[in-house]
Order: sequence, then C-alpha cells, then structure tokens
Amino acid sequence: MYSFLSEESFALIMPGRMETVAESGTVKVADKVKELRSKGIEIISFSIGEPDFPTPGHIVEAGIEALKSGFTKYTPSAGIPELREAIAAKLRDENHIDAGANEIIVTPTKQALFMTILALVERGSEVIMPDPAWVSYDPMVRIAEGRPVPVRADEETGFRLTPELVAEKITEKTRMIVMNSPSNPTGAVAEREDVKGICDLAEDHNIIILSDEIYEKIIYDAQNYSPASFPGMKERVVTVNGFSKTYSMTGWRLGYLHADRKLIGDIQKIQTHSITCATSFVQKAGIAALKGPKEPAEAMVAEFRKRRDYVVGRIGEIDSLSVVKPRGAFYVFPRYHGSMNSEEMGEYLLEKAHVAVTPGSSFGRFGEKHFRISYATDMESLKRGMDGIAEALESVPR
Repeated sequence: MYSFLSEESFALIMPGRMETVAESGTVKVADKVKELRSKGIEIISFSIGEPDFPTPGHIVEAGIEALKSGFTKYTPSAGIPELREAIAAKLRDENHIDAGANEIIVTPTKQALFMTILALVERGSEVIMPDPAWVSYDPMVRIAEGRPVPVRADEETGFRLTPELVAEKITEKTRMIVMNSPSNPTGAVAEREDVKGICDLAEDHNIIILSDEIYEKIIYDAQNYSPASFPGMKERVVTVNGFSKTYSMTGWRLGYLHADRKLIGDIQKIQTHSITCATSFVQKAGIAALKGPKEPAEAMVAEFRKRRDYVVGRIGEIDSLSVVKPRGAFYVFPRYHGSMNSEEMGEYLLEKAHVAVTPGSSFGRFGEKHFRISYATDMESLKRGMDGIAEALESVPR
C-alpha cells in the first residue's frame, strides 16, 4: 500500500524557498513555439537568444580531435591549465584585468553566475540589479535566499544602469551589484562613467560587483569597460564570460569566471560539489576559439549590425511602437502603445502574426509595455516577421 503526504504535511517538510521563483519567460515562449510547430503551424521566432550562425569550423575540429584522441575523462575541477592560461591572457590583453590562471574557473556561463551568487550572497542580503534584466538573475538570488533589488533602467537613460540610480538603492544590507553590458534584453552598453561610478560606490560601501560580460564582443557603436580593470577593483569584482555568443557555441556549454583569490575559493567549492568540472573535450575547443582566427566572429557581428539597423528602421515605421537603438547584443526592446499587458501582446502577435516575441515582463516589472525581438535569425525571416508584426499592430485593440 502506498502512502502519500497531504499538502499540509508536504509543506511542513519542504522549505518555501522556491515559491517565489518564477519559471523562465524565455523558455516558456520557446516551448510554446515548439508546441505550435509540432502541430504544423509555421512560426517565425524572434525569441531565441542564440546566434543562428554555425560554430566556426576550426573550433568544431578541435573538439572532434579531442574526442578522437580519447580526451574524455575528468579534468581538474577549475579547468585544464592550457585553457585557464589562455583565458587569463585574453583578460589581460583585451579587458585590461590583471588576471592569473589560478584566478580562473572554467564552467558553463550560467553555472558561473549561479555559483557566484550562491557562494557570495547570504540569507537576507540584498542584490542590486537592473530592471529590465536577463530572466535568471532574480531567481538565482532568490534561490540563494537573498533579496533582489531592481533598479529601473528605462528609455530616459538608454536603459543604462547609472551610478545615480544605483546609489538610491544601496543599504547596509547590500552585498552585490549585478552589471550586464551589453544588456539582455535591451542591448544597452554601459558608458565608462557608468562603470567608474558604480565601481566607486562598490568600494565606498564594501560591495561585490558581478559583471556579466557574455555579449562583450557583440558591440556596434560603443566600447566594453570591465569593472575589474579599474584601479583597486580586482579584489571585489567577479567577471563572468563565455563562448556561447561570440563563437556561436551555445550548445557547447562553456564559459568561465575570473575572481580574486579572496573570492574564488568559496565559488570553487560549489563547482567541486556540483558539476565537478566542465566537459573535457569542449575545453580543448575553447582553446581553439581563443587562439584561432577572429574573422568568423567579426563577420557575425557585421551581419548582426545590418539586422539591427533593419529592425530598428522597420520599428520606426510603425506608429504604435517606439525604440531606443541598441548598441550591443542582438536584441531590440521596443515599447508599444495599447491596453494589453506584455504577455497578452506576446499571445496576440503569436496568434495574429505567427511571430514569437518575448514579453517584456519576463525581464522584470519595468519591462512591462515592451517586448523583446531577437534578430539572431536570417534576414528573410526578419522581413517576413516584421511585416507580420506591422500588419498585426494595425488592428491591435486600444
């Protein structure tokens, strides 16, 4: 005979930590698209957060060669020495961070962010983050039993996280500030004075900065500034980056973090007790990515620029939409006019135009009345999708 717990009994033995954690809005849209396509309905998806380009051939070959040579066993938990050296050299040369190989952990990028928050955020401590922002920062903080503190980043500042806005949210409980430049979902890029000002606040109030720089190479009209490169900041910044966007390696699940030795020890403990190490043969591919030709990534960014300009131009022709031209990543985050909330708008465009966008509310409370368009798709699909959006919005309920 089986015995099942009542809801009341289950609640007594299970903590309520997950009750405030929402499912991923981007995954929810992707699942809906798959469901509709399985029914034979043609959907143009502007919801995908990954480059539509193939992984460059020399990177693929390095992974295949590693497999053929039998490089399929466990590696050192923090990553193979050659890759950690290559990452440290990249950070020194390109980001001007005084990085050593012993300050690097190789791990999937999302894992790097999650481990950092779990290791450094304590119960009840506050984590300042932009709003709108990537869908997983808030849940990660909640799972760590911290308190997310959103800072409204809107059209007035070009969606940038400014020192003035951050300063208003700092309290004695503030433990961490999350920065993401270029931004998902807005494509905003931090100015040098933004980064310098937030670094000054972090130093004055003894706060850690978590800098998510995964889109650093996909920049059009700006420059990336790494917080850890500013004087005196290395010991209080965790820099997270990876291979998924720059090298179109999303499925390879390879990234890394850099942190001062005072911070990295506790993060490394989580790595050893969770995934142990990144996939062995994929690490060899990572070396090839860092040391190989840059032309494939540069060509991809050039194509993204063309697509951005096309989408922004089309949005400018639609009376019910307005947009801040993004300076990085591969997203546009237009504001729409009308009575529908962003989830309703997403459903409307999916039903009326057969175009999938991500509702702005998926990225935070202040993302409402927006939706995210990913232009990581071919130009023909962009044209058909934007045609569909324009036509659907002509008859949108007011």
